[in-house]
Amino acid sequence: MDYTLNTGEHTGKDKDGNKDGESSLGLAWASLGPLLKAEKLNISIALVAVLISSAANLLSPVIIARVIDTALATHNFGLVLRYSALLLVVYLIGLVAQYIQTIRMGTVGRGVLFSLRNELFTKLSSLPIAFFNQNKAGDLISRVNNDTDKLNQFFSQALMQFFGNFFIIVGAGVLLVVLHVRLGLAALLPALGILIITQLSGAWVKRKSRAGLQSLGSMSGEIQESLANFKVIVAFNRLDYFREKFREANEINYKASVGAGIASNIFTPIYTFASNIAQLIVLGYGIVLISHGQLTIGLLVGYLLYVTNFYNPLRQLASVWSSLQLALASLDRIGEVLELESNLHALPAEQAKTITTTGLLTFEDVSFAYPNGKQVLGDVNLTLEAGKTYALVGPTGGGKTTTASLMARLYDPTKGTVYLEGRDIRTYTDTERAQKIGFILQEPFLFSGTVRDNIVYGNTELMALTEVELLRRLSAAHFDRLMERFTDGLETVTSASGDTLSLGQKQLVAFMRAVLRAPDLLILDEATANIDTVTEQLLEDILEQLPKTTTKVIIAHRLNTISSADDIFFINGGHITEAGSMDHAVEMLMHGKRSS
Repeated sequence: MDYTLNTGEHTGKDKDGNKDGESSLGLAWASLGPLLKAEKLNISIALVAVLISSAANLLSPVIIARVIDTALATHNFGLVLRYSALLLVVYLIGLVAQYIQTIRMGTVGRGVLFSLRNELFTKLSSLPIAFFNQNKAGDLISRVNNDTDKLNQFFSQALMQFFGNFFIIVGAGVLLVVLHVRLGLAALLPALGILIITQLSGAWVKRKSRAGLQSLGSMSGEIQESLANFKVIVAFNRLDYFREKFREANEINYKASVGAGIASNIFTPIYTFASNIAQLIVLGYGIVLISHGQLTIGLLVGYLLYVTNFYNPLRQLASVWSSLQLALASLDRIGEVLELESNLHALPAEQAKTITTTGLLTFEDVSFAYPNGKQVLGDVNLTLEAGKTYALVGPTGGGKTTTASLMARLYDPTKGTVYLEGRDIRTYTDTERAQKIGFILQEPFLFSGTVRDNIVYGNTELMALTEVELLRRLSAAHFDRLMERFTDGLETVTSASGDTLSLGQKQLVAFMRAVLRAPDLLILDEATANIDTVTEQLLEDILEQLPKTTTKVIIAHRLNTISSADDIFFINGGHITEAGSMDHAVEMLMHGKRSS
């Protein structure tokens, strides 16, 4: 299954297959609305606060017009003071309402951010290894951090600003027409051009915003790759190469960011110009109406204030609209991850095929190919008997690790079936499979914590043991001598970066973690490559202490590691061939092809 996420130029369609030109507020709400279900109370309170704040803004021009036409015209300064006090109360009510709105929507934004990041990370943790092989970690980090933060900014800042501006625009527009139809329609005429421009530009703004986000994700991927391999870069003196790669990614991001910035702000001057034109129209036409006795000076001042109330929010909506398009572009990228489903689900036992076999693990006509890659295995049939030791040999890239990964169900075959104890391996849950199969990698991963945390991880039985009981269990498994390699014993600090332990010590922890589970199948993929000969011999002795029913599969390039194997398989060219003796295996390795 192809899990490659879109990190290139936008295709011109959104995640639902709609063309960019079909973008609308309805589609925007359909995308963003579900994220707000858990925040209904906060949003309701914020909307009420926005309505109150908008009403306060719309009420003040009427009061000012009334003061000019009544109190000032009659020189009644007591009435002016009373109207001034009323205006102050209106402004204070608007201030409190805005304060409540800001707090509530800040809570909404953070709540959405918290929930969405949890949902994203939960989804990522449920996806198979194939997904992470096909996508850069830096781009995934950018989706979890940067894209979700764009949504947070939209919900906490732009959403209520949008509703507030919308209410003010509608209210001011209605009042302009109600107070004087002809003057009102003349004042609203420039808004028609603005609405047309906004509608036509929405798809372009979203496309530019998405390109900016994608380029940021790509640059994050380059940074992550460079920092993760910094030791190798320095050792081979290739700083120039990675600097050039980063420069190219940074240049692409710069150009995309400039494009997104221009798209977000290019129309703001047009909105300002439209506001100025409307004010000129009102002023000119209003003076004509006053000269004919059809308008008062106070009403003209009120009209100018309502024009400002109408066009200033409209101008602010330009940035809100850009923020909306950026949020939708972010949601597209987040949605690409959330819509993915793992192809490694457990099958119901009653739906799966079973076979009668004496073997522990069986390949039946198994084929495998990576997405957009060559076939690694083709129609392989193989049976591993319980309690035996098997070695997998072959040239680099021949398919040894892939075969072991299929045994552990890190991947599913593209064709055929893998059976564990006669049952389709897909019928086992993740927990059941982890109990039955142990996998020790050449470069094992340790979690941040202590050696103890990493040994007992995922094993409820070991987690319940006290330190003394765990040490006793390690001693019974003959790990007591190897524990001396750790300065603070079980409490030796570990980190995900691996800087606190040597690679050999990390492999020892991985051995302990796997062997203490006493799995039915133990896979060792170059598991002793970074361990000295003496320690390797100790580990071989420990492996001999495993239950007699434990099947071991060893992948190794050092032939002495596989000398004690009961059977040797040569893997190359999509085939698995029984090599038989060590001498025959060496001969096949030298010729790099399977025996006839």
